[in-house]
Amino acid sequence: MEILLKIVLVIFSVGLIAVVLLQKGKSAGLSGAITGGAEHLFGKQKARGLDLFLQRLTVVLAIGFFILALVVSYFVKQ
Repeated sequence: MEILLKIVLVIFSVGLIAVVLLQKGKSAGLSGAITGGAEHLFGKQKARGLDLFLQRLTVVLAIGFFILALVVSYFVKQ
């Protein structure tokens, strides 16, 4: 069971890395990081199509990775 969970954790981590790398950059540089967050917060840039799918897939994979990491650490601890 522990080995299976570790394999699934590796699959989630590789998938998460791939999905993040497939997304295009929202902004560039330090000024883009500051203003890009405000634009995203107030909804000036709406994701559509593939961008929306990748964004949602990133959230799902990140949540799955976090939960699996906690479960694997619990089983290793015992």
